[in-house]
Amino acid sequence: MKIFPRRFLFAASLALAVLILSLAPEALEAQAAGPRMRDFWHVFIAYALAWALLFGWVVAIFRRLGRLTEKLDAG
Repeated sequence: MKIFPRRFLFAASLALAVLILSLAPEALEAQAAGPRMRDFWHVFIAYALAWALLFGWVVAIFRRLGRLTEKLDAG
């Protein structure tokens, strides 16, 4: 029993990353005027990658749990 195919998870993760990256500049421009800060895009990308890896890990756990449940039900 596959909950989500691997291609779907990859496509969903990629779409989420693109969406977040495309919305980020508007969010930064909407802030009140103040001293210009350096852009820390590498930090944002690192956090996005960490969340994507965490999401993938959780999905992998659910898939393994599903396979284990199937084996226990069959045996």
